[in-house]
Amino acid sequence: MQFNVRPYVCGALGRIDPVVVAKLAAAGPRCRPALQSEHAVLYSTAPLPPYRRAEGRFAFSWGERRPDPADERSGAWMAVAETYETPGLIGEGSRVTLHAGALGLVDVYHVRIGEAVYFSSLIQPLLSLVPVEIDWAAWASIIQVTFPLGEATPYTEVKRLPGSAALVFDGERLSTERLLPRWLRQEPHEAWTSAEEILAILHEVYADYDGRRLLVPVSGGYDSRLLASVAVARGSDVESWTTSPDDGTDTDIAFARSITRELGIPHRVVTQDAAAYPDDALEVARRLEYLTPHHAWYAPFAKEVHGAGRVLVDGLAGGPLLKNFMVSGAALEATTQAERSAAVLKSLSLGTPSQPFLSPEADAWVAQTVRDQFAAATSMLHGHKAELPLSVLHTRTVRGIARSAVNLVGPEAGFAAPFIHPGFFDAALSVGVARKAGGRFYRELLHAANPRVAALPSTNVIKQPLRRVPLRSTAAPARAYSHRMLAKVAERVPALLSEELHEVIAGGPDALTRFSGWNDRFWARGLVLFGVWLSDFESDLGELRPPF
Repeated sequence: MQFNVRPYVCGALGRIDPVVVAKLAAAGPRCRPALQSEHAVLYSTAPLPPYRRAEGRFAFSWGERRPDPADERSGAWMAVAETYETPGLIGEGSRVTLHAGALGLVDVYHVRIGEAVYFSSLIQPLLSLVPVEIDWAAWASIIQVTFPLGEATPYTEVKRLPGSAALVFDGERLSTERLLPRWLRQEPHEAWTSAEEILAILHEVYADYDGRRLLVPVSGGYDSRLLASVAVARGSDVESWTTSPDDGTDTDIAFARSITRELGIPHRVVTQDAAAYPDDALEVARRLEYLTPHHAWYAPFAKEVHGAGRVLVDGLAGGPLLKNFMVSGAALEATTQAERSAAVLKSLSLGTPSQPFLSPEADAWVAQTVRDQFAAATSMLHGHKAELPLSVLHTRTVRGIARSAVNLVGPEAGFAAPFIHPGFFDAALSVGVARKAGGRFYRELLHAANPRVAALPSTNVIKQPLRRVPLRSTAAPARAYSHRMLAKVAERVPALLSEELHEVIAGGPDALTRFSGWNDRFWARGLVLFGVWLSDFESDLGELRPPF
């Protein structure tokens, strides 16, 4: 991992032990001091000048967007977090604040030792300071919903600073500060903003990228064709790449060709090799620090982006904001908070597999644990007019889906996420959920951007027969890799797996061919990821005692 665009940082705040912070700095990528004071230390792999500095005051950030020191709002941590979606370290007199972005897209991990907090962009360096102990609740959510919830990581002692949260040292003690972001402080009211008005706002957002070489990875869906259409309309230097999402159809590639042909932009297909899948999957698991089983298919694409010399324009958050993605009819029709939360969690969770993957005891414990975690992670959204899309955005989008742009494209290459720009985010959120139902509003927006591109086939609305292609993730090399990792889980935590899955594992790699359905594949991937983690940390883990 090369920190070309976004630096790796680590540091501490509070009553800092210089021996501990030196150990942390030595455990990660080579870095140099950016700040050294009695109660705040910051190291960075690249020069990191503060965006604001005065006598007794300082302010640093290390996200994709740098705060404007002339912006009056840049003095308050929450204003910086929600305007620029960046983490940072702010000092004012004896008060030091370490904050996440409002959504928490850029990771901040931390451990507490005594009266100090030690933090890092990566989990691994923090493990030099604390013992490696499994967080069973985190693994429950990684397996069931494919990402951790709240502040959880695979390790009991290491926490992730959630969006809109800060750790504060006031000169005497440490505390946690959680504030409501802009979109929760001010509930959006249906203003009947038209598709044309939303499109105009998106053009304004793109002004930030004028003069930059752009790469829009067009797939067959709505988000990428909208972003590509706006880039072309603005006369940007833009090209597009597409790769297989390893979904067994490769419809994205066929549809992307027609979209880019209509737009008149250069298009490239990044190919994938089934034989390389185990190495790709292992690399992604480790690079994403075992937090999600997603994105192994994206690895070859991300590596090519690193050398493209272009800013990747990502459709992050487009689904929840513009088309009610993962908001079910049951959630829309729910009459109580309990029904609404249960419906959203059901949409986010993996579906029922063709056979039990977990033992009855583990299944019951995992389900209850994830329910409790999800309730805690989304409690601030309860009763909000946009609760349903925000529940998806604050969980799956941030902790799972965003990892491809943030941690696989970045930090080597820059990325832009126009849909989370404050102006566009607020306008899109103000469009009522009912208007977005069935993708109706999104189709109006696409027609306003480019009616000819809007009329082309989309993977969001597929009516024609699908052409089936072999999956990399179920080919022979992948089966051998997956079987090794599942066998590790069966060896170390036999009580987690069902009798049926134990029988499949005993049948060898080719027995995994029975798992051809979508739900089966994702249940297997989560357990395979757990197996990778167990293998990589085998020498650090003692006897494992699951709570079920």
